[in-house]
Amino acid sequence: MKLIKEPFLMDSRVRAVAGFAALLFISIFFAFAIKSMGVKGGALIIIALVGPVFAYAVIAYPKFGVLSLIILSYFILWIMKLGLTTFPLGTVMDGLLALLLIGLIIHLKYNPDWSYFRNPVGILIIIWIAYNFLEVINPSAASRLAWVYTIRSLAIVMLTYFVFVYHIRSIAFVRTIIKIWLGMSIFAAFYGLKQQFIGFTAFEEEFLYSDPMITDLLFINGEWRKFSIYADPVVFSYNMIISSIICVGLMFRPIPFYQKLGLAALIFIFLFNMLISGTRSAYLLIPASLFMLMILKFNKKLLFYAGVAGFVLAFIVLMPTSSPRIYRFQSAFKPSNDASFNVRAINQKRIQPYIQTHPMGGGLGSTGVWGGKFSPGSFLASFPPDSGYVRVAVEMGWIGLLLFCILVFTILKTGINNYYKIKDPELKTYCLMMVLIVYVIAIGNYPQEAITQYPSNVIFFLVAALTTTTYNLDQQKSAEEAAQAEEAKDARQIH
Repeated sequence: MKLIKEPFLMDSRVRAVAGFAALLFISIFFAFAIKSMGVKGGALIIIALVGPVFAYAVIAYPKFGVLSLIILSYFILWIMKLGLTTFPLGTVMDGLLALLLIGLIIHLKYNPDWSYFRNPVGILIIIWIAYNFLEVINPSAASRLAWVYTIRSLAIVMLTYFVFVYHIRSIAFVRTIIKIWLGMSIFAAFYGLKQQFIGFTAFEEEFLYSDPMITDLLFINGEWRKFSIYADPVVFSYNMIISSIICVGLMFRPIPFYQKLGLAALIFIFLFNMLISGTRSAYLLIPASLFMLMILKFNKKLLFYAGVAGFVLAFIVLMPTSSPRIYRFQSAFKPSNDASFNVRAINQKRIQPYIQTHPMGGGLGSTGVWGGKFSPGSFLASFPPDSGYVRVAVEMGWIGLLLFCILVFTILKTGINNYYKIKDPELKTYCLMMVLIVYVIAIGNYPQEAITQYPSNVIFFLVAALTTTTYNLDQQKSAEEAAQAEEAKDARQIH
């Protein structure tokens, strides 16, 4: 026994010393990296440790990947504003999208079911992405590098539609997505209230005063416009409208009265946050969404509530006021009296000849921030699009605008048709919510750019996918119920 035990003890001691030496070396290396590179070094260490595990989880467990994409799309720009690192965090989203697409390809290899993609929306998205890639050879483009930076937020994010359509295969997962989505919005809403009643943090104040243009844009009538965790007040306000629509849709479900009260309270909080964002275009989306809701779900009770809401809205718009916030709300419904609206109308009239004579536009990234960075001094670099549709028309020409409008129309048409086809009440409610969201985003994309920033771009294609997925799940449920009924019938005949 002694002869066997001593070598074993010696081996244990050697392994313990070796393990201690390895841990000591790793600790010294980590300390040196953090001392040399600061927060960036710490971040790189965390990425090195967690990254491979996270990448495996995203590919092997697509539901985890989908939820991670939704959550990160909300927080990524807020984290960037913190300024803790100079690491380009935008590449994190690119990497996550790449992992989701790799996972989709692997799953398709072992389960090659392409029926999920054979629908008008999927076909049009492929055509749109192909046209985006074709823009790289646009002879009118002033910069090819601008195309590289811009296509990430336009075409690549669109591929998430196929990820969502393929991996959302149960009502339970749809419920989970909506809960996470609503949870992110609630966090953003309370953070907006914090900015309103407590104030901005130091890093937010640094952002507000970092550029005179940002200060001029966000400081209106002696008050700062709030933006919460989002890139700007426009994204904030539009997401608050979308969150309100989710709550309205959930109220149509057979839920306890106290839950309906809770949803009503959330709607009030969301709409208040929309108001403090100071985004006038968002104010127009309230009556627009009510109008579409009344058409799709027409009944006397809803008509009464819509009439009351319309009366209250008309009173607020027409009443005399000295409040700058209410006056700004009223000005949204009187565009002819608004100087900024008139300036936008003049700019759009001025750019029309260029759009008409350039069927492929001036190239991706030829306007706005990327235009000023990659093609300064060009005709389009100084043009402010101030509209999602105008940007598409200027950068991708009237061909691109036509394709984009057909895509949005097809998503809306598909959602409406599926809403009336779906039999399951819960799935019908979810489809209704998605149709309303597509509708308000389609309208809101005219006065502002509604689909270019995180999380709005991810949310839009999630919504587009759910208009199709809810119908697929309903068909699946009907088929299962029919099969069960047939089995029960056969069993009765046997007995």
